Amino acid sequence: MSSSLCDTLWLSEKRKNLLLLLMEGPRDIDRIKTSLNVTSKAMMPQIKILKKQELIIQQTDGMYKLSEIGRLIVENMLPLINTMDIIEENREYWTGRDLSVIPLALFKRLGEIGHCMFIEPDLNHLFDLPREFSENLKKARHILTIISYYHPLYPALYAELAKSGVKMSMLLTESVFERMNNDCKPEFRAIMDAENVEVEVCEENCRLPTVAVTDRFMHLCLFDKQGKYDHRTLMSFDSSALPWAEELFNHYRAETRKVNMAESYTE
Repeated sequence: MSSSLCDTLWLSEKRKNLLLLLMEGPRDIDRIKTSLNVTSKAMMPQIKILKKQELIIQQTDGMYKLSEIGRLIVENMLPLINTMDIIEENREYWTGRDLSVIPLALFKRLGEIGHCMFIEPDLNHLFDLPREFSENLKKARHILTIISYYHPLYPALYAELAKSGVKMSMLLTESVFERMNNDCKPEFRAIMDAENVEVEVCEENCRLPTVAVTDRFMHLCLFDKQGKYDHRTLMSFDSSALPWAEELFNHYRAETRKVNMAESYTE
């Protein structure tokens, strides 16, 4: 039975898509054909198989819906499907990253990131911040960010946001903190003195990812397996990505040792 059920679920794209569609609610055959762009001739044999496996039910009004077992199975299918989709979209990126910085519980839920925008700057703009990132960051109402490497445009950008009243929590490595403190004093002073900004510093040997999560989007940058930064990043606007990234931020905020701010911040 289990082998037959696996075949039913995975050996037909039409059956899989129908099950996912019915997760949204009952559908009649006309809405199924429109949503899945199929014909009755192509779909009815698949419906017959799903009915035989008792994964879907046809109601007296002709509507099709998931059975209780069907809903249970599809709910458990979704995380795997979402994970496979996100890996398939940017397989080269994920296979070349240091993924050990993602806590295991969040790593198992990687599919929650959803559809990602893969950003790889061209050589003429290698040291610019991605336009998609900076423009959307300026539209945010609140920002949580982990900054694990120094970018020369970060101080001015975050100082502008601090002055505009955006609520921000920033977690910096010691080297980033010291570089901003020493090289960009006016901008860093604006960040540090803003009542709407919280800045914390973690010890340097913590291999942090670079993350920004707002009420609008998530931005993620992971070092490669050699520990190098290659300017390639991911953005997601999916609603499920935001709590995932917020958990990642809070994991590092809770687990890392905080540096004494009074000793680190120079006037």
